[in-house]
Amino acid sequence: MIEADGPRLSYVASGTIKTNAVATGDLPARLKIIFDGVCEVAGRYGAQCAAVEIVFVNVNPQSTLLLGQARGAAITALVSRDLAVSEYTALQMKKAVVGHGHAKKEQVQHMVQRLLSLPAEPGKDAADALGLAIMHAHANVSFEAMSRSTTLQRRQHAQFKGSRTY
Repeated sequence: MIEADGPRLSYVASGTIKTNAVATGDLPARLKIIFDGVCEVAGRYGAQCAAVEIVFVNVNPQSTLLLGQARGAAITALVSRDLAVSEYTALQMKKAVVGHGHAKKEQVQHMVQRLLSLPAEPGKDAADALGLAIMHAHANVSFEAMSRSTTLQRRQHAQFKGSRTY
């Protein structure tokens, strides 16, 4: 979670929703933990919008399916709180945060630390999530500037090449 004031960004919070308290085979219970956790975070910190990573197709189709279901639970939680949800690929996020789309996780962690003036590098998953938030905040500043300089209306379904907004 970050706060954006124009181009100025500040860190609010980050963390991980863990589902390991429930048996591995109990997918519905794990999805409920994800749903409830995302709802709690969005409510606690007063989220106004959200950015989510678009799932890539993994080598293991079963893992891809499970990740898609977890992602669906998170998106449903965000939409249930009436938040606009934008989606971006990992490549887009890395390019926006690090400068090239094939950056390593460590590079993303380092740039997120620098961009948000954090005392230490965030964990890998937190850095990815914060990177998506940074990218989305910067994209919104650009879209707002473009909307002020043109009479054309911003299209909700094609905000950024390769991304989706609901």
